[in-house]
Amino acid sequence: MPVHFTQQEFTARRHRATKALQAAGLDGILLFAPESHYYLTGYDTFGFAMFQCMVLSADGKIALLTRLPDLRQAQQTSILSDDEIHIWTQVEGSNPASYLADLLAQMKLLDSKLGIETQTVGLTAFNGNLVNTALTGNKLVEASDLIRHLRREKSDKEIEYHRHAAKLSDDALDAAIETTGSGAFEGDILAAMQGAVFSGGGGYAGNEFIIGSGDAALLCRYQSAPRYIDPQDQLTLEWSGAYFRYQAAMMRTLLVGSANVKQRAMHAAATEALLACEEAIRPGKPMGDVYAAHETVFDAHGFQHARLQACGYGMGAVFNPIWVDYPMFYKDNPLIMNAGNVYFLHMILMDSDDGHAMCWGHSVLVKENGVERLSRSPLDLVVID
Repeated sequence: MPVHFTQQEFTARRHRATKALQAAGLDGILLFAPESHYYLTGYDTFGFAMFQCMVLSADGKIALLTRLPDLRQAQQTSILSDDEIHIWTQVEGSNPASYLADLLAQMKLLDSKLGIETQTVGLTAFNGNLVNTALTGNKLVEASDLIRHLRREKSDKEIEYHRHAAKLSDDALDAAIETTGSGAFEGDILAAMQGAVFSGGGGYAGNEFIIGSGDAALLCRYQSAPRYIDPQDQLTLEWSGAYFRYQAAMMRTLLVGSANVKQRAMHAAATEALLACEEAIRPGKPMGDVYAAHETVFDAHGFQHARLQACGYGMGAVFNPIWVDYPMFYKDNPLIMNAGNVYFLHMILMDSDDGHAMCWGHSVLVKENGVERLSRSPLDLVVID
């Protein structure tokens, strides 16, 4: 079976989850986030695009409700037994939430106090309304943070997967630099980057690789308009290697032709901010300290107008449509950082006044005495003739 953790690790995760349920005074939880399914059982699918729910009770019972196409997916990629996998019948007029109510009745959880994950793409507003209507007897409590908070603390095996994902990210950067130059096609650059990840044993990242040159170098989202690189150009890339769904994002702005004074100043500020953020990451310290370090450096260099309102976020085993994991570095965030957390730090400067971009970032692991930079790539400005 393509299950990437031992039974002992899954057992420990379920134990932590049930303890958290008990501490919250919940009888169980309705899990709609695919990351929660993967964390607790290894279940690996994009079937969350349809109605799908995993139920965990406070006494440790677990069950999955899904569609027929994901039956074998659950059998092959998870530790769930066949009697823990339940299929709702898809015919005209069927209501999957009514099957969920029946499942809860079987688990003696109907009319109980249940947590529910709503802050996830695994539960649309439409399906959420179906659930609320079908479970009128249950007291549903918002609990999106319960499992994702547990997922912040990475095990040794998870860290191993993050490190491999970082290696794949570095390989993709090497491929991008080799492919980039005057006249290069963005599609070929993307192909080289994604190919390096696949060739290294990795898979799809949680969202599209982001690429933009010229004016589009100031975008930090993918847009479907690939172009050819000019003799004098800028190319912003944001991407992540992915290994067993674990990711380690990176970001770079490459220059083609030459670097002007403004671009060199932006690069100096971005790398200084990145180092300051690494220094601010310490176990027991609030995440807001990291944003403050980012803010202080950029403002001192005169780039307040070009910076963003966040400078990074968590990394984990995350599914589409985006690899951003909980939590995020923003101003005054009081959440405490702990050893075993993995974060992506991005120092983004987008100056619309003169059309310049400079973005620098990589992923780090929090350790007892600071951080381990997961990337091997240097921070030097990259200028391609």
